[in-house]
Amino acid sequence: MLFTGAVAVRDQRWGTAHLEDGGKVAYALTGTGPPLVVVPGWLSHLELGWAIPAERMFHEALSSGRTLVRYDRPGCGLSDPYDGPRTMALELAAIRAVTEAVGATHFDLFGWSLGAPVAAQWASERPETVSRLVLYGGWATGSAIGDDDSRRHVLGLLATHWGLGSDLLTEIFAPDADAGTRRALAQYQRAASSASTAVALLGLAYDLDVSPTLARISAPTLVLHRQGDRAAPAAESRTLADGIPGAALVELEGRSHLPAFGDAEAVVEQVRRFLGLPRLRRAVPTGLTPRQTEVAALVADGLTNRELATRLGITERSAESHVERIRLRLGFRSRSQVAAWYVAREPHT
Repeated sequence: MLFTGAVAVRDQRWGTAHLEDGGKVAYALTGTGPPLVVVPGWLSHLELGWAIPAERMFHEALSSGRTLVRYDRPGCGLSDPYDGPRTMALELAAIRAVTEAVGATHFDLFGWSLGAPVAAQWASERPETVSRLVLYGGWATGSAIGDDDSRRHVLGLLATHWGLGSDLLTEIFAPDADAGTRRALAQYQRAASSASTAVALLGLAYDLDVSPTLARISAPTLVLHRQGDRAAPAAESRTLADGIPGAALVELEGRSHLPAFGDAEAVVEQVRRFLGLPRLRRAVPTGLTPRQTEVAALVADGLTNRELATRLGITERSAESHVERIRLRLGFRSRSQVAAWYVAREPHT
């Protein structure tokens, strides 16, 4: 399903923020209205994430009535590579760089997974900037995620078998997604990050402890967590809500850790209600024609325009036009997005 407001969101508006050390942080804007800044989970890729239908629909839903501000943290997605230490200070520096770049001095803040403790820390240190705070699938103390042996096993698997590790974590993060979407998510994670960056960021997630700062958060706060989340224990969100003055806790049905998968509508409804936004109606997303879907499948197989032309018995110029029309219809910038979209929507490929 697709959540829509009066106008469907078609394109992302791109920009670059700068860290003090000169590193560039890529960000994307969708929608209009007061800013809603999203602090990402473990890994992100602004371009390829937009190509996965469920993730795009989720972000479009949050963009109705808000300017949604999303970014790739240093070393992930479209942002500059980063090989330095992973710290809370770097996470906060990324938020500061992005909000300054877009001119947001007062905004709603939505942190999920790894982004939840980071958003909580920001809200405690910069209360004058946060209008409302939403924390989804988060934790106060990273050491509460599993035990020492399981954490070492996961980190070791990611370091030595990044492909297998990303497949395993996708099964944990999005068990409710269909097979095609899980395949696209695993590929997306590998494109978003190197194995070393993935290990470092998961290590940071395990190391963070924001429990001493929670009492200093003054913004109205909504804490969301799915009861069957296998990646982050629901008890940790209860700890967040108990520690933040006046915070409301809503436990949702479901197992998926990623907010855009499983019953995403329930997450969207809770967030929009908390932000004072109207409920969205459902609509069916516009798809491609059978011919365009055929071309998209060949793009996903890695064929060039010349190879497309030969396969379909058309001119290379016609093949190029087909790909361009598909890209524009889906609101994408690249062939890789078309490929990711096709993989995610075809559960049996």
